[in-house]
Amino acid sequence: MKTIKSYINDNKDRFLNELIDLLKIPSISADSAYTSAVLETADVIKTSLENAGCDHVEICETEGFPIVYGEKIIDKSLPTILVYGHYDVQPPDPLDLWNSPPFEPVIQKTDLHPEGAIFARGACDDKGQMYMHVKAMEYMTVNNELPCNVKFMIEGEEEVGSVNLAKFVVANREKLANDVILISDTGMIAKDVPSITTGLRGLSYVEVEVTGPNRDLHSGLYGGAVANPINVLTKMIASLHDEDNHITIPGFYDNVENLSDAERAEMAKAPFDLEAYKKALDIDAVYGEAGYTTNERNSIRPTLDVNGIWGGYTGEGAKTVIASQAFAKISMRLVPNQNWETITGLFKTHFERIAPKGVTVKVTPHHGGQGYVTPIDSIGYKAASKAYESTFGKTPIPQRSGGSIPIVSLFEKELESKTILMGFGLDSDAIHSPNEHFGIWNYLKGIETIPYFYKYFTALKK
Repeated sequence: MKTIKSYINDNKDRFLNELIDLLKIPSISADSAYTSAVLETADVIKTSLENAGCDHVEICETEGFPIVYGEKIIDKSLPTILVYGHYDVQPPDPLDLWNSPPFEPVIQKTDLHPEGAIFARGACDDKGQMYMHVKAMEYMTVNNELPCNVKFMIEGEEEVGSVNLAKFVVANREKLANDVILISDTGMIAKDVPSITTGLRGLSYVEVEVTGPNRDLHSGLYGGAVANPINVLTKMIASLHDEDNHITIPGFYDNVENLSDAERAEMAKAPFDLEAYKKALDIDAVYGEAGYTTNERNSIRPTLDVNGIWGGYTGEGAKTVIASQAFAKISMRLVPNQNWETITGLFKTHFERIAPKGVTVKVTPHHGGQGYVTPIDSIGYKAASKAYESTFGKTPIPQRSGGSIPIVSLFEKELESKTILMGFGLDSDAIHSPNEHFGIWNYLKGIETIPYFYKYFTALKK
């Protein structure tokens, strides 16, 4: 019987090659042109779970992309761990900013990853991190080290809001029954500073449309006499923050959770180098809501950001027009106690109200989800902490994340179980950006650490 370290060492090349093959498939759920690739990825995940030792694996159809479900029930009296992940990825745009094609994975050494990192869309979010669990499962079954029951639920719509997952969860509560949910779709502070994500922000995502004249107009003949939708849209967006970068939507902060000075002091203990942070992003100053630190702004405070804006002529050369329409996509990251549907409604009402005469405004909600906080005194958290201690040699730091996994709060509501977020990525992994990557060390460290969670959770649960 091999230890997890020796098993990883013996199978390292295969583990990497399997992930690379998975990353070659452009499973972009947001673009219908890639539908066949998304479906192909689901088939690959099904086969991987079967090869890893699941006794039952099925592709569960939904109104959108399918969910891959697998399980290995060794004894119904033992605890059950439900692993969640997703096999879809973000669009790779802008393609010209990639140093290598996004779906042609390459391994390159970096300052943070002298042993190499895999560069490809989905390398960290979430194919690489999801696949750690598949390989950990393989180790436990091959070496008869699986101490409890395990279920997998891997979806293909996380990057578009998990639009069909909620229906699946509600319709399959018994199938998905578990004692704890395990997810690796977050990060840690540093390779030598392990951390466990204990909080996620919620999300409200909307698209706005400003319409002026019934056609594009000559900017010389009509400029100054007709409202320009692009000018109007930019002014409206600018008004959504005040001089302290406080969001100006009435009622937006009504239910915001304000952490105590003691809680903020605990957060401040996490190592953070502001100068290194600025250098990594090539900026000369940070920016955000007055009265809060950088780590507070990107985790415990709500935000409003424009994710895309367009209208008029953007091609080569000049075309002097006043566009008939202007558009923007806007996301709001929310903190616990902010209901995403309420916030979406407040945004819609406010944005329509501030529109000047001469234009009409349309707000289209896309998707959203609630924030989530997991207690650090739960059995799941304690098991995760002991797992990190076993492989990193130090106690992990609890950390609030600025990201969102909207379905986590749904899991607690419908399945009545807590979620443990064991992420192994780094902030520098460029998820959702060009040149996304995942360190080989991080990938293999995740595979090494996950079986310890199973071991300790089962022991603590008895």
